[in-house]
Amino acid sequence: MFQIHNFTDNDDIKTLGSLGPFTVIEYQRDLSVMPSEAQFAYFCNEMNVRKRQVICDLSKADITLQAGAMQWTVGNVNATTGIKGVGDLFSKAVRGKVTGESAIKPEYTGDGILVLEPTYRHLLLIDLQEWNGSIVLDDGLFLACDSKLKHKTVLRSNLSSAVAGNEGLFNLGVSGDGILCLESACPREELVEITLKDDALKVDGNMAIAWSGSLDFTVERSGKSLIGSAASGEGLVNVYRGTGKVLLAPVS
Repeated sequence: MFQIHNFTDNDDIKTLGSLGPFTVIEYQRDLSVMPSEAQFAYFCNEMNVRKRQVICDLSKADITLQAGAMQWTVGNVNATTGIKGVGDLFSKAVRGKVTGESAIKPEYTGDGILVLEPTYRHLLLIDLQEWNGSIVLDDGLFLACDSKLKHKTVLRSNLSSAVAGNEGLFNLGVSGDGILCLESACPREELVEITLKDDALKVDGNMAIAWSGSLDFTVERSGKSLIGSAASGEGLVNVYRGTGKVLLAPVS
């Protein structure tokens, strides 16, 4: 048996949200500040630059993490590589290479508590049921998820235009029924959610952080011709076409 004191019950800790096995907390002030850093810490606090952490309750689900994300555990917690054989290792290594994610994502099982490293980025909890069971992520967003969710490499529909648009050819796709935790440069309050029904969204720049796996993602000319694209000043745009949702950040 274990008990945890002066953590979530500390008056400096605010719970931002909880979904499935995940709870997101935020430190309201940085108390470990030296006099020479006090001014910097003050303005960070005023601009909502605060440390945040994810707490995982393994009694609710096994958890898969981005490599290096674990800070501490307590209770019955077991860590594995999540590798199920040579073929599985090879496929995960290839997927990690092309998507920029860690090749091996450790899996944690048991019924104890797992706490992730603090971060100044914003932590988003996503229920894949609200995305019809499939989501595609921009590079570097994945932090943790329910281990029963499946990961796959999603290939851009038109490779030549993706290269011309200076975008990656591959993205990480996650599917199944469970909760996903992302690290975002933007808070949830600033993310624009667009729902498409047999329609198309065109975005000038890499502003979409996540989109439904049901959408067809391509890079296309903004106009019908090269001359038209040049005249509009937009050039190539990212296009999300079909039925599904897209999360847009206000800046690239």
